Amino acid sequence: MPPVNKPVGAERARGEMKRLAAHAARFDNRASAAYRFQAMHPNPAFREAARDQNLAFARARGFGVLTVNGGEGPLAAHIPFQLSSDATTAELHLARSNAIVRAGLPAPALLAIVGPDAYVSPDWYGPHDLVPDQVPTWNYVAVHLRGVLEPLPEDALRPHVDALSAEHEARIAGKTPWTSAKMTEGAMPRMMRMILPFRLRITSVDGTWKLNQNKPDAVRARAADALAQGDPGARAIAELMRKLTRD
Repeated sequence: MPPVNKPVGAERARGEMKRLAAHAARFDNRASAAYRFQAMHPNPAFREAARDQNLAFARARGFGVLTVNGGEGPLAAHIPFQLSSDATTAELHLARSNAIVRAGLPAPALLAIVGPDAYVSPDWYGPHDLVPDQVPTWNYVAVHLRGVLEPLPEDALRPHVDALSAEHEARIAGKTPWTSAKMTEGAMPRMMRMILPFRLRITSVDGTWKLNQNKPDAVRARAADALAQGDPGARAIAELMRKLTRD
């Protein structure tokens, strides 16, 4: 009796999916272990924000720097992203030509989301006889999402880009949201051939809200008053500093 031909293509696909799942699980363990030694800032006063606060900031910002280790050093890409409703994953896309695409995924990755920042002059804390021996510093807000970056099937791309644009179009007041349905037939698929979808499976969330929490309320308030006269970033930092006292 002649041998039965097996569906080799399907078997290869299942085998590849199993290989990728096992590969990703190994990186999950490595990413979780590595995180314990990589807190963003050594001063715990700046890391008291709750997980939900950090995730709300990341979701509202929706843009960050994705980094992975490459064969010749770190690789980085500036990308928009969309958090899942339970904040366990972030979906994103990259140009096919991006070096991260060829970085041996799945792999550990870091997505850094940065908010407002401002230089703080020591003169703003108060007279030297009242607040002596201060030094310049920089106040800022930033959140790191660590996890495992993995490729998605190409048929996940269209739902991802539609959901991403819908989220941000909804934030724009006074106009009808743009949708890809406005595109000429065939234009969207042609453009999407240049990008690929990916997912960051989030294993840890770490935030730094450096707002002079290590200073007395009155000292921090004087610095906030000075920052409130600065550029938009400085004014945003001033408001966050003042909120610490109000809360």
